[in-house]
Amino acid sequence: MSRFRDELWQVVAGVYDQILAHPFLTGLTDGSLPREAFRHYVVQEAHFLPDYARAQAACAARAPEPAAVQRFAADAATTLEVEHSLVVELLAAFGLEETDARKLPAGPTTVGYTSYLVRTCSLGTFPEALGAIVPCYWIYAKVGERLLASSSPDPLYAWWIETYGGQGYQETVAAVLDLLDGLALSAEERARLLERALTTARYEWLFWDSAWRQESWPCG
Repeated sequence: MSRFRDELWQVVAGVYDQILAHPFLTGLTDGSLPREAFRHYVVQEAHFLPDYARAQAACAARAPEPAAVQRFAADAATTLEVEHSLVVELLAAFGLEETDARKLPAGPTTVGYTSYLVRTCSLGTFPEALGAIVPCYWIYAKVGERLLASSSPDPLYAWWIETYGGQGYQETVAAVLDLLDGLALSAEERARLLERALTTARYEWLFWDSAWRQESWPCG
């Protein structure tokens, strides 16, 4: 029996393949990623994660069923408790306090990505919000699971890989995908959800690419 998650994955699979092949991620696994690129990534995560949690909370507010409200409200809290805590510890490895990191500018991709997530989850329908937010969960879980098989000779990179490839995060994502499969959606709602999912998947690629390039604003 076909599941909606399978249809969604067909839409984003090509982007995911390009993400896996990106030198940022291949450098994570073989240890060759320049520390400056990873530092840039972590600083941008310090900007990204609070808005990601806001998007999750907005998705909860849009949810029609109590189970979905509970799911995304709990996940918003977990984002700040677990993922954000990891970022704080990774920043410390670079000698940075979170307050200092947040004084550094959020890059163009980070601003665009967070704005898209918060706007879609706050102003869109629940299917649109779900489409925007599910690839954030699923691509990180897929990347973490894939990279965990080889991990990394660099302990800092291995630590990041273990967080997203570990059982706890995988179970969280599985619960979201079960929720997705249980939705009764019209053809129009499914199409709008899938359109949002593809945009988010592309932003995922852009986020890693911006860290690889150590992106900054071109003017001002």
